[in-house]
Amino acid sequence: MGARIMVVEDEEALTELLRYNLEGDGYDVETVMRGDDADTRLKEHIPDLIVLDWMLPGLSGIELCRRLRARSDTKQLPIIMLTARGEESERVRGLATGADDYIVKPFSVPELLARVKGLLRRASPERLATVLAFGDIELDREKRRVARSGRPIDLGPTEYRLLEFFLEHPGRVFSREQLLDSVWGRDIYIDERTVDVHIGRLRKLLNLGREQDPIRTVRGAGYALDDRFAKAEQT
Repeated sequence: MGARIMVVEDEEALTELLRYNLEGDGYDVETVMRGDDADTRLKEHIPDLIVLDWMLPGLSGIELCRRLRARSDTKQLPIIMLTARGEESERVRGLATGADDYIVKPFSVPELLARVKGLLRRASPERLATVLAFGDIELDREKRRVARSGRPIDLGPTEYRLLEFFLEHPGRVFSREQLLDSVWGRDIYIDERTVDVHIGRLRKLLNLGREQDPIRTVRGAGYALDDRFAKAEQT
């Protein structure tokens, strides 16, 4: 599952160029052309990184960046700012507002891709890791194998993606809607209760005998990988 990147840019040609190249590098890309629309979507779901244009209709990139840094759930969200303003004072302003990186148009696409990868590696190393581990559970992305305490576990494609997503965000609670959006995709309509069915299948495959269940059900909120499970395995 590639890292999710939101591109907020009102130049259609540049937006399509960025989408094409980012998807070519394996990222899941969402594009938005207005700042106010991006503000709304970011309250519904949070990507792993944003490529944000400075000048946008509806709401400027600078103001959107300022709002994101004021929210607890997006305070650490990686942001790369795009702008035609190359003056040092403007770069300082963009970084002071909270952007993690700053690229002046016109720019080299390979350079942007390198900066995206570097920023993701620093901010979310688990998104690029080959092997994800939590307690006694291990998922190998290259071999597409899952094991618990060395015992191989044969997961279906949906259960594999669910586990991979949980392993990328251990301890964080996700609603059914957020799981549908992140695991099944935004363009597919599936009833939210489908999530419960696949969580049940994943639990059945992960837990044999009296093994501790690593998935926590949070009543009225959703599901999470239980932090207490990882701590128990370490003791």
